Amino acid sequence: MTTNRTAERVRSFGTSIFAEISALAVRHGAVNLGQGFPDFAGPAWVKDAAIESIAADLNQYAPYLGLPRLREAIAATWRAHGWREVDPASEVTVTSGATEAIFGAVQALINPGDEVIIFEPFYDAYVPDVVMAGGVPRYVRLYPPSALSPQLSAFTWHFDPAELAAAFSPRTRLLLLNTPNNPTGKVFSPAELAQIAELCIQHDVVVVADEVYDQLVFAPSVHTPIATLPGMWERTLTINSTGKTFSLTGWKIGYAVGPADLTAALRAAHQWITFATSTPLQAAAAVALERAVDGDYYAELRAEYAERRDLLAEVLAGAGFPTLPVEGSYFMMADISHAGFANDADFCRWLTCEVGVAAIPPSAFYADTHDLPLLARFCFAKKHETLRAAAERLAAVGRSWRR
Repeated sequence: MTTNRTAERVRSFGTSIFAEISALAVRHGAVNLGQGFPDFAGPAWVKDAAIESIAADLNQYAPYLGLPRLREAIAATWRAHGWREVDPASEVTVTSGATEAIFGAVQALINPGDEVIIFEPFYDAYVPDVVMAGGVPRYVRLYPPSALSPQLSAFTWHFDPAELAAAFSPRTRLLLLNTPNNPTGKVFSPAELAQIAELCIQHDVVVVADEVYDQLVFAPSVHTPIATLPGMWERTLTINSTGKTFSLTGWKIGYAVGPADLTAALRAAHQWITFATSTPLQAAAAVALERAVDGDYYAELRAEYAERRDLLAEVLAGAGFPTLPVEGSYFMMADISHAGFANDADFCRWLTCEVGVAAIPPSAFYADTHDLPLLARFCFAKKHETLRAAAERLAAVGRSWRR
């Protein structure tokens, strides 16, 4: 008999639905609207900055805290948005993507047995991060808009304040917050953030705020960093990344902003996880942030993504899959309840194999899959020709249902 040498902390992880759907998409030549990254190039001027940095021989290890110029650019971004004056020396750390920053923060801030509150549906890395640190996840359900959610009446994704309050206990150490949210496209409102902040202050809980889509927020929604609320700076680590904002996800340039004590804790873990992140790409990321703050880059980015969002929403609605509101991020949820499938995974497999359009089943983002709304997640960070190719295939579905 072969001994299972896999550590218990990772034994339950297995192969994800993302890998399955991606493999099916390749096998069937499907238009892949499941993968959560752009299929178009990032700005040429940012790539040129990376090339120039390599040519200038910025090719050795960077300081493990991050290049000073990049940390200063991050602080300047916070200042330009009116969020806060940040000390780049003691309150900013560059990481290998937001994923590493979140992993390092969880490793640094919880002990075995500590409880961590996670809103579901959640970004898929959160639960493994908590489990590998020996923590105990506690889930708070986000409910879809009222048309799909008989529990509460609302026009956007929302949580029950009583359920959130009940999730806190003497063992609660951390709350993971993702706004704008993947996979729902929700932007937490100032009123919701105030409710979360009040409970975190009351129970002395730290927030790790994943805000990688902070520049992809569509009017009338407004992104408010929870760290800017009264009493929250001292108990919040805000995680971000240049990958989503500049369509360069493969560069893995992330960062964390927070008070000196939480930053020091993160750095203690970070130095033993990756130590340092690519030097020339950090230098180019600094150029990107500097230029974006001084120009119209963010406004143009939002306008381009709003156009893609509207195009995909129209396509999905025409195929018989009405979409839920998208306040931020580049993900969209579609209602598949009338498609005749028992669960979202079967629908996404059918859509990928038979229709030729790949999407992700949101049940992959829940710990408790009981009584879930029947939805599918689509990514609109795609070229217009990609979205039009998906439209052609989905149009056949719409025509067949109208016969």
